[in-house]
Amino acid sequence: MRLPIYLDHNATTPVDPGVLEEMLPCFHAEFGNPASRTHAWGWRADRRVVQARERIARAIGARVGEIILTSGATEANNLAILGIADRHHERPGEIITGLTEHKAVLDPCRHLERRGWTIHRLPPDAEGRVDPDVLRRRVGPRTALISLMAANNETGALHPWRELGAVARELGVPFHIDAAQAVGKVPFDVESAGADLVSISGHKLYGPPGVGALFVRGRPRVGLSPILFGGGHEQGLRPGTVPMPLAVGLGAAIERAVEGMAVEAERARGLIDRLRRALRSEVPDLLEFGVDRDRHPERTLPGTLLFGFPGLESQTLMVALPELALSNGSACTSTELTPSHVLRAMGVAEDRAHTAIRIGVGRSTRPEEIDHAARLLAGAARRLRAGSGS
Repeated sequence: MRLPIYLDHNATTPVDPGVLEEMLPCFHAEFGNPASRTHAWGWRADRRVVQARERIARAIGARVGEIILTSGATEANNLAILGIADRHHERPGEIITGLTEHKAVLDPCRHLERRGWTIHRLPPDAEGRVDPDVLRRRVGPRTALISLMAANNETGALHPWRELGAVARELGVPFHIDAAQAVGKVPFDVESAGADLVSISGHKLYGPPGVGALFVRGRPRVGLSPILFGGGHEQGLRPGTVPMPLAVGLGAAIERAVEGMAVEAERARGLIDRLRRALRSEVPDLLEFGVDRDRHPERTLPGTLLFGFPGLESQTLMVALPELALSNGSACTSTELTPSHVLRAMGVAEDRAHTAIRIGVGRSTRPEEIDHAARLLAGAARRLRAGSGS
């Protein structure tokens, strides 16, 4: 068996070979600047970008003109949040978000807070999901934006975004969804979600890193101000030459992910359940964080599991298992030794939060790898806990 075994697909995914095949000609034989309007190279490049937008739009039920290409979901989140704030409000207003959001949402909100904005951070329930009734009670006359993720990057918990979107529409507040972890893994479309703004990332769905998109509703048009300056690209919202090869890669990746989603979701869910059974049989006091998969499998990402061994810090276990590519939370904060802000917001005690290990299976993950990983995890946990007296 080839080692190490990669079990960190929530952090990033390899580029799909078919996606790479579509991208390669764009770097040499079919290169060109999509903004060059006076020759064939520019015309061809522009057609490729338009086709990529069409594929992205089709995958999420949007219109082509509603897709703004970005460098990734982080930039898309910043554009959505800061763009709303700068466009519509001369005086600071209020933004509603969640305590368990990714730092790419929490940090722009913190930036606005320093500028005088009021940020309401909604608490999750014990499963890590935001209750629509909690949202409804928080919306006020000064609320400029609601920004809540579709799927949590650590626990895999899915927010009830359709119900949340219905509240936002009823109360007339723009609704932004960070869907970086959801698109291509679970059914998602902008209409049923009631979304006005949606962030997407290429490298989370077997596309290239360095590219993403922001859906900006066109009917009615959601007004945004740019946060970067230097040209009229992307409808004036995102300056700089459009990276045509990356756009092609994102379009191909999201199309492939959506087409194969149902089959891959069932396979990934089976792998995670296989891992859970194996770990439980070896370590009866195994901790599982987030949604109860046995009762509500539809409320969580199929291929994500956040678990822990009582009394054993995740950092210690991961150091002891170089054969496995694991994570103790978000890749953006995996070097921090503080407990997960997601788990703490869910009410998980600090000592238990320190045990959390995230596994994200992907297209390349095989059953025999899951079996081997379970043996390694359980064996290391027994040795380390015995050594510490736990």
